[in-house]
Amino acid sequence: MKALSPALQAHLDEGTTTLAWCWRITRAEGVTFGFTDHDRTLSFDGTDFEPESGLTASEVRSGSDLSVDAQDAEGVLTSDRITETDILDGRWDAAQVELWRVNWVDTSQRVLMRRGAIGKIRRGRLAFVAEVRSLAHVLGQTVGRTFQATCDAALGDARCGVDLEDPAYKGAGAVIDRLRDRAFTASGLSSFTSGWFTFGTIEWSSGANAGRRAEVLGHGVTDGIAVLSLLEAPVRSIVESDAFTIRAGCDKRIETCGTKFANTANFRGFPHIPGQDTILRYATKDGGHEGGVL
Repeated sequence: MKALSPALQAHLDEGTTTLAWCWRITRAEGVTFGFTDHDRTLSFDGTDFEPESGLTASEVRSGSDLSVDAQDAEGVLTSDRITETDILDGRWDAAQVELWRVNWVDTSQRVLMRRGAIGKIRRGRLAFVAEVRSLAHVLGQTVGRTFQATCDAALGDARCGVDLEDPAYKGAGAVIDRLRDRAFTASGLSSFTSGWFTFGTIEWSSGANAGRRAEVLGHGVTDGIAVLSLLEAPVRSIVESDAFTIRAGCDKRIETCGTKFANTANFRGFPHIPGQDTILRYATKDGGHEGGVL
């Protein structure tokens, strides 16, 4: 139940109201934006809420259970504050959203209706639709560890301990030729064996994708030339001479942890845990049921 200020409650009790919706959106880098469906700029709490911003909200979909409530915010790409480039670059992903109901005559009369985060963004030629998820979406995220044979640490993090800045695990190169939208040949990696960067990361240092990072799906060597394929196609096309920094990958197996990184002591999986074949095993006449360790 919302607690309203006496002034706002008195306004709502009147026969005519002057109410507007205001959205405050804070992106991951800390930049805050304000939008309103009113026809002039509203200001409060140090934020200017701009009109005609191309942001229009749908009705709120909510329930009494713990399912994720949602609301769609639709906008046009002609807005100078919400650009197609920023959407493509992922700058609006997971941005924090506050939805306010405000008396536009006196903005001190307002109430915070809901908080959430921007989820899936669907883009068209002239417009976008952003899903605003309620805080209940946090309950759907995995918390804690899972017993599994493979390692659950991220390569190079504090739990793993591998230094990815070591020249043995880091290389720099440039695109020679684009093969497909997500595959290309590269120079500068001739000293690394095939597969060394598979499941690793690549960070573009020049070109249209400069500053962006992507996952490497495969790394091969053909006639001494490195061939790289990415998990997803870059937001912008790869062109010849685009420079990048690439770091080694790990398939999360204990054998790789030991032979490639000499890091078995920090392996964060359970390689000896029984698998499905053990669970589905049944009694037979040919032995194997003497009571020993499986």
